[in-house]
Amino acid sequence: MRRMSDALRDRIERYYATVPLLFSDAEEFGSLRLFVRREPGAPYYGGPGHAQPVAGGAAADTAADIARVRARQRELGVPEAFEWLAEAAPALRSSVEAAGLTVAERPLMALHPHHPLGPQPLPEGVTLRVLTADDPALPAALALPRLAFGQKGTASGSAGREELTAVAGELTEDGTVATTRPTVRAGHKKLIAALAPDGTPLAVGHYHPANGTTEIGGIGTLPTARRQGLAAAVTAALADHARSHGVSTVFLAYAEEAVARIYARLGFRPAGTTLLIADQPARS
Repeated sequence: MRRMSDALRDRIERYYATVPLLFSDAEEFGSLRLFVRREPGAPYYGGPGHAQPVAGGAAADTAADIARVRARQRELGVPEAFEWLAEAAPALRSSVEAAGLTVAERPLMALHPHHPLGPQPLPEGVTLRVLTADDPALPAALALPRLAFGQKGTASGSAGREELTAVAGELTEDGTVATTRPTVRAGHKKLIAALAPDGTPLAVGHYHPANGTTEIGGIGTLPTARRQGLAAAVTAALADHARSHGVSTVFLAYAEEAVARIYARLGFRPAGTTLLIADQPARS
């Protein structure tokens, strides 16, 4: 894997320490920090404190900090989740694993600021759209990743429009759509969808910009619409949109090599690793 530059590492580390503060408060536990949601939404995680990164501190102290964070997470009724940039806190993994938690790796890829990125081909009749808070496609766009990530890989699957409509209804009913609208309206979350001629989202992704840096996430294609280049088109559109709105550092994470090959064809290159607790809930 290509070594991450210090400058890129610092930008990504700062991004991870900044973006959650748009939606949460930070509670400090020695060398660690826990982001606690101010309003309903997918819970955040614990990780290295920005002011006190875990680089080579005493293992006993780190173990005690991990235990305190987990106790607070249990008190809050949220998953015992941790997430951090591996290169920013190389000693933390062993302490987390010693506490009995399984750590998963999510390799990162970044796009060079000057790499040309043109629009990708789309199937006939499919269009790309930046979604607004009041866009009629928003509920289905928020529902789509659940179906996409539920059927992993890039091969065509069985989940289609009927399932998408059902999940969109669930997210509307449980308040997820309503709590997301203000975030989109304020510009904290940018969503782009590839839409069928009737307005049904076939693929979607999002990004959260902060201080000239963003992570692209939530890239998913409706399983019945796979193998048409939709994920590549949405990823390219997100990166281009971010760049045109003042973002110079664009990066993303992946879990499968087949997906990494799509990003590599667009010009993304290896750039470090995110570590997180295996099977922790996706925040996207």
